[in-house]
Amino acid sequence: MPITTRQLIQWKQQGRPISVLTAYDWAIARLLDSAGVDVILVGDSLAMVALGYETTIPLTLEEILHHARAVRRGVKQALLVVDLPFLTYQASPQQALESAGRVMKEAEANAVKLEGGYPALIETVRYLVQAGIPIMGHVGLTPQSVHQLGGFRKQGKTPETAEQILQQALALEQAGAFAIVLEHIPAELGEQITQALGIPTIGIGAGPNCDGQVLVTSDLLGLSAWQPPFVKTHANLHEIITQAVQQFCADVKAQKFPESS
Repeated sequence: MPITTRQLIQWKQQGRPISVLTAYDWAIARLLDSAGVDVILVGDSLAMVALGYETTIPLTLEEILHHARAVRRGVKQALLVVDLPFLTYQASPQQALESAGRVMKEAEANAVKLEGGYPALIETVRYLVQAGIPIMGHVGLTPQSVHQLGGFRKQGKTPETAEQILQQALALEQAGAFAIVLEHIPAELGEQITQALGIPTIGIGAGPNCDGQVLVTSDLLGLSAWQPPFVKTHANLHEIITQAVQQFCADVKAQKFPESS
C-alpha cells in the first residue's frame, strides 16, 4: 500500500526512522521507489542540481511541474512531496492555493512543501490545510531566502535564533503541517524540536536525533559539483560515469566500438 502522511506520524510515535530522497525524473524516481525510500521529494534543489542555476530562486512553477509529472510516473509506494518554488506562494494564501492546487492536480502529488515560519506563512499553511492540501514545513536554513540569510550558513546558533526556529516549528504544527524539514541547524536544536513536536521532523544537517533524514540524491551518489559539509556520500558515480564515458570515447576513436561482425 502507498505510504500516507498519517503513517509518517505513526512512525514518529513508534520511533521508526523515515527516509527521504529527492528525484527529478522518472528513471531515478522508479529506482528510489523500488529500493524502499519512504518519501520522494521533488525539491526546488532541481534548480541547482538538474537545471544549472546558482540558487533555487529562478525555478518556475512550470519547470517543477514538468519534472514532478515525470517523477509521479515512477512512484508507486513512496509519499510524493513537491516543493513550491520561490514567489509562487508568498504573495497571498490565494496564490499559494492556486500553485499548490496545480501541483496536486497536474502532478498528482501527495503533499506540498513550503519554506519558512514567519506569521504570514503560518496563516497560508493553515489556509491550505483547511482546503485539504497536506503541507510539509521547512525551517532553519531555507534556500529560497539565501540572499537574506547571507549564504548557505548554519542557522540557530544563538539562543535567540534557536528559540525563533523552535517557535516557527511549533507554529507550523499548530497550523496543520504533517511534518517539518529542519535544515542546517545545531544537532541539539534538532533534537529539541523533534522532542517538542508531535509530527515528524526530517533532518538535513540537523543531527542524528530527528525522526527522519533527507538528502539530495545527487549528493548521496557523488554526482554534485559541490556538497554541503553535512552530506554523506554513499557512492562515487561521478568517477564511475567519467571513466565509462572516457572508455567509450577511447573505443570509438580506436574503432573498437562497435565491434565488427
